[in-house]
Amino acid sequence: DTIVCPAWVDQQFIDLDGNARPGTPLKKVRDLAIHYVGNPNTTAMANRNYFNQPTTGVSSHFIVGLEGEIVQCVPLSEQSVATNSRNVDTVSIEVCHPDESGQFNEKTYASLIKLCAWLCQELRLDETRLIRHYDVTGKQCPLYYVQHEDAWEQLKADVGEYLHTHDTIT
Repeated sequence: DTIVCPAWVDQQFIDLDGNARPGTPLKKVRDLAIHYVGNPNTTAMANRNYFNQPTTGVSSHFIVGLEGEIVQCVPLSEQSVATNSRNVDTVSIEVCHPDESGQFNEKTYASLIKLCAWLCQELRLDETRLIRHYDVTGKQCPLYYVQHEDAWEQLKADVGEYLHTHDTIT
């Protein structure tokens, strides 16, 4: 089953190069892995372009930008290179943030919630299937949501509420 992304997702796939995009099939998705770019005040496209350099060995399926834009870098049929041992069964989402705290701004947060809810609907998951990079490796990523467990729980609750208040997310 090929998942067709809604119009609000800007598909800007990075080059199939064996490093950042090895083309390895993603067979079954168990979780959505949330990351932060770690580079304050950078745009979604700047981060996408970083992934697309021949020397870069990391990527994500999606990047949510500071204006709420969503850029898709890797097709959902392929693994990204973001979540270490969990690349095999996660969809990865990198999120831009305005400052060193790593907290997402309102536009970014709203788009992240919508994207996660849509992915949950498409992949038959729910908000309990959201994980942080931290939960896999212990890396402080996404920083704010590792340091503020309550904010992480609220983010998952907001995805659940969006899912339960929207029959179809398009």
